[in-house]
Amino acid sequence: MARSRFLAGSVTVSCCSITVSWLALLLLSISMNKNSEPTDSTRLLSQVDHLVYATPDLNRGIAEIEQLTGVRASPGGQHPGGGTRNALVALGPKSYLEIIAPDPDQPAPSTPRTFGIDNLQRSKLVTWAAKANDLEQLKLQAERNGVPLALVSPGSRKRPDGVVLSWQTTRTATAVGDGIVPFFIDWGQSPHPAQSAATGLTLIDLRAEHPDPQEVQHVLSALGLDLQVRKGTNAALIATIKGPRGTVELR
Repeated sequence: MARSRFLAGSVTVSCCSITVSWLALLLLSISMNKNSEPTDSTRLLSQVDHLVYATPDLNRGIAEIEQLTGVRASPGGQHPGGGTRNALVALGPKSYLEIIAPDPDQPAPSTPRTFGIDNLQRSKLVTWAAKANDLEQLKLQAERNGVPLALVSPGSRKRPDGVVLSWQTTRTATAVGDGIVPFFIDWGQSPHPAQSAATGLTLIDLRAEHPDPQEVQHVLSALGLDLQVRKGTNAALIATIKGPRGTVELR
């Protein structure tokens, strides 16, 4: 009898051990699945193609970014007919920071330069570009969600090594969000600019402030974008960037 009780006890302990093991595996599986789900921040960073840092003078903008982050931007190229030129720093494999300014080697364009550059008194993060693969389809989807987009338009520039980059862009049909709502860009067959830009920085967060955050957040959500907007006195994009000088904020 004693032996039978011992064996029965052994079976009971063994079953408990198996139950505990399965419970541990279940909890581990749940934890791994939870950790594998993309967070809002992860989704947002995957949507960022580039940030636009506009400045009255390109050399000044390059120096400001280098002083802040410890990385000096590499020359990007001219925008023919646009009256601007840029310099770039990669923020990841497929994202970058564009420093853009008037180009003294081009005649002044007949229309105002992009991003309000003509009226800038200081350098600032003025807007961002979101990734897209089919802008015409995106335009249709946005209109279904109540956000009309402007016509898809082409652009190009020549890199210092002679390679010509071509792209297409579209933006909201009416100005909204003071730069917080991005424009969309499709690089088509062109190599992504991050591949040839200076390296050393990583974008780890992007957030925004606006006097009317609910309206701006509504438009962003309708476009399928995960940028979070909080109430602020002025419209502002705030990028958190990690580099040689630690983690810094760029506005």
